[in-house]
Amino acid sequence: MASLKVFLKSGHPWTLFCSFLYFDFCFAVWVLNGAMAPFISEAYNLTPAQKGFMLSVPIISGALMRFPLGVLSQYIGRKSAALVEMGVIILGLGWGFFFVKSYTDVLLMGIPLGIAGASFGVALSLGGGWFPPQYKGLAIGIAGAGNSGAVLAVLFAPPLAIKYGWQNVYGFAVALMLVPFLLMLIFAKEPPDREKKTFGENMKVLVEKDAWVFNISYILTFGGYIGFTNFLPTLFHDGYGISKAMMGQLAAPIIVMASVTRIVGGWIADRIGGLNVMIVICVAVFGISLIATTLPPIIFMMAIMFLLFCALGAGNGSTFQLVPHRWPVTTAIAMSLIGEIGALGGGLIPNAMGLSKQYYGTFSYGFLLWAGIAGVIFIMYLKVQRRWTTSWVGKGGRALQSAAKGLKIQTADEYERLQREGRHYGV
Repeated sequence: MASLKVFLKSGHPWTLFCSFLYFDFCFAVWVLNGAMAPFISEAYNLTPAQKGFMLSVPIISGALMRFPLGVLSQYIGRKSAALVEMGVIILGLGWGFFFVKSYTDVLLMGIPLGIAGASFGVALSLGGGWFPPQYKGLAIGIAGAGNSGAVLAVLFAPPLAIKYGWQNVYGFAVALMLVPFLLMLIFAKEPPDREKKTFGENMKVLVEKDAWVFNISYILTFGGYIGFTNFLPTLFHDGYGISKAMMGQLAAPIIVMASVTRIVGGWIADRIGGLNVMIVICVAVFGISLIATTLPPIIFMMAIMFLLFCALGAGNGSTFQLVPHRWPVTTAIAMSLIGEIGALGGGLIPNAMGLSKQYYGTFSYGFLLWAGIAGVIFIMYLKVQRRWTTSWVGKGGRALQSAAKGLKIQTADEYERLQREGRHYGV
């Protein structure tokens, strides 16, 4: 309890809570079509490939918008960027409620749903921006646990669709988004860790090798999470004959574990290092995905997916324990770029699963693809760990010891000055 009080006093708890809620409800909107996929498929008689493409559109749309939103937040502030984004989402959901009438309209609806998926870098940077380096993993893990919003979608969207029709669920989502909008407006406070740079300076992250290591890594963890989250109801319904009324209830406890272990992953990474955690995660995802290719009976498949989501969530948390140490004053932009590429990777899963099912009659090859990606990323981390731990991060990926441990930074200029002097990061 004492350590929790120290953690909360070291930052701004209300901003952290608002960031979590903002990300949570945006995430629910982002995966809405995934939760309602069997209803939409039945309404328009979709093939497996069409269904997979439909599920990938919000993922890809959200991924492509993450980096631009991160850049915008660097100029107008993360709180302001979050409010603008939520306002656009509310308008988009209203359009879906009134005007979606065909499969083409559903594909177009993926664009405003994708805008909700762009919240990632802003939410995590806003939530973690008030907290010192030794608590970054935990703070960002808590904000990132907002991906639990997927549980809201899979639990409530199917029964609402059964009772009121799936298109009306977009209308219910409008009311949902008003909650974080108002709380963010009233209680959140912009952190001081934002540095004003030219557009060209902000864009340098696009060509940095370390950024692309994280980009590729996040394809595995977050790409896997968002892809499987969108696909899980379809896997249970099409692969195992689970009813539309039950598929969400089976998927929800599996999906929520990624949010729980995201916090745990960030907390563990603060202590033993994000690099150490990620190497273990790669091995775990490789083995679990290989087992999943056998498509065992439903009870065993649920256990396999439970373990897979635990591993993916912990990997998400440990990844973003590392990022603020590498880019301490442009975290929102770095997170948004990494989140963008990672989410784009999530589009691979529903497409791979749909094509695998349509042309080979099984979902196995989609799982095999993820095992291969985990193996490649494992090798990549082994290659970069020595360079990282002799330059900007401590052994195993832990934060470098600070000569001013526990210091609360009041301004961005002070933050940068301490970093240059080596006091804040102990360089």
